[in-house]
Amino acid sequence: MPPSVPPSGPQRVAQGPPAGRPGRPPVESATDQRPPAPAKPPARAVQPPPPAAPGEKTFNQKAFDEIFDRGTRFADLGLAPEVLRGVTEAGFEYPTSIQAKIIPLLLTGVDVLGQAKTGTGKTAAFGLPLLTRTVKGDAMSGMVLVPTRELAIQVATDLNELGKYTGFSVLPVYGGQNINTQAQRLREGPEIIVATPGRLQDMRERGYVHYRNIKTVILDEVDRMLDIGFRDDIRRILSACPPDRQTVFVSATLPSEVESLARSFARNAEKIVATTGSLTASLVKQWYLPAQPWDKKPLLLHLLTHESPALTIIFCRTKRTVDSVAEYLSRKGIDTMAIHGDMPQNKRNRVIEKLHSGSLSVLVASDLASRGLDVEGITHVINYDLPEDPDLYVHRIGRTARAGRDGVAWSLVTPEQGPLLTEIEILINAEIPKLDYPDFIPGPIPEDVRSRMPAPRRTDGPMPVSRFAAPLPIALSAAPAPASQAQSAAPAAPAPALDPSRFPGGIVPSKLPDRRLGGRVRTARSMRQGPAPAAPSPQPDAAQSSPPAAN
Repeated sequence: MPPSVPPSGPQRVAQGPPAGRPGRPPVESATDQRPPAPAKPPARAVQPPPPAAPGEKTFNQKAFDEIFDRGTRFADLGLAPEVLRGVTEAGFEYPTSIQAKIIPLLLTGVDVLGQAKTGTGKTAAFGLPLLTRTVKGDAMSGMVLVPTRELAIQVATDLNELGKYTGFSVLPVYGGQNINTQAQRLREGPEIIVATPGRLQDMRERGYVHYRNIKTVILDEVDRMLDIGFRDDIRRILSACPPDRQTVFVSATLPSEVESLARSFARNAEKIVATTGSLTASLVKQWYLPAQPWDKKPLLLHLLTHESPALTIIFCRTKRTVDSVAEYLSRKGIDTMAIHGDMPQNKRNRVIEKLHSGSLSVLVASDLASRGLDVEGITHVINYDLPEDPDLYVHRIGRTARAGRDGVAWSLVTPEQGPLLTEIEILINAEIPKLDYPDFIPGPIPEDVRSRMPAPRRTDGPMPVSRFAAPLPIALSAAPAPASQAQSAAPAAPAPALDPSRFPGGIVPSKLPDRRLGGRVRTARSMRQGPAPAAPSPQPDAAQSSPPAAN
């Protein structure tokens, strides 16, 4: 029996089960076919790749044509010769759409709001103009603000690689690293600083950083930078920078409230949007798998053992879940490591190094890894928990299908998360199809869960009485009247028929009750005013009131 997949719609990504299931050939649709996972991370390619060998598909030509601007070369964008040399040596020839649009604009010095899909080279889009406009020896004249430590390290590494012939010093400044080490390097006067807001403010208060030479400020992942957690730090940093600076904002998602706030920090910012259709990369094959909470770990293990992912990132909502899932997979023999914000920075660095080296199979991560982590060879992203913020879904699955390569994104969705899945589909402007695994057998309901479940309602025997139900009519028998009164009493009027639909119990009131609450309610206002003082009664005149004197 083939897996049950809903009919294809206008925005549906693909049909059929994932490839690699034992004994089941992959099912192809008329418009798409899920590629097999590569055996090893593909080489970094920025030029049209040679035709793949039969059965091998690591690069999609159609996606390459959608992402890259084939009518423009980096040599046509006006970059400095030493910057262009670094770009060419890195293997880049054609810019992506966002790079071709934003680089010439940034070279003019105007403020810019840039939005593009994940995996389309936003770091180079703002980094190459920054390297071109920076002057050698102008200390701390360029500043890039990022939300996470890992992203600060990665952006600084990319800028150092692309600008290695410029002679510029690019320094990452982030928490978790020895302050004395960073202070020593800051005294050397690096031209460009890539920093997290908290550590940057700390180093400024200590006197190691100044903003007086700032010519360009770039906020990467601006939707995260301008949320409640970073907003005050960003406001203090930007207000301390020279007012004639260039301010650049870039992100994959740009909500209207974030755009409005960003414009308050800029001067007539130009908006560049390089996203068309769906907000997610077209080569990310997305599915959701319904699962009960107690079945998520076994289903996750089933996916990892019945598929052939080269490198997988599993995103969890909480740090506790990250540790629990990583420990479970390790016990089951899966090469797994975890990363989240409570880990020491040196341990987090070792995990990222293993990830970049390709010596790690599965990474279980919190959302700190969903922002800007660019690692070659990530073939699968699994949302063990759907994120509470739909924008995070875009950044999570953007860790795969980067620069024209294929990728797969699975989401484990519990029954109560249906509305959240709908919000995500509305945001990305695409339908996420359902994927069933008939060969996965859900487990029994755990006893602790069963004990908390409400008891099933009985359908036989007497129904329980509800105190909110209408009371049944009670027949009242009149007491026999005394004989002396029975003869003189007038014949009683027939009792009115009871109508339960008109009033509870069928008794319809015919008059007001004999005793009712009366008087006025005393309020604080009336008590403050108090009763009006009574007018003094006129005293009679002494001459009139006294009797006449005797003569």
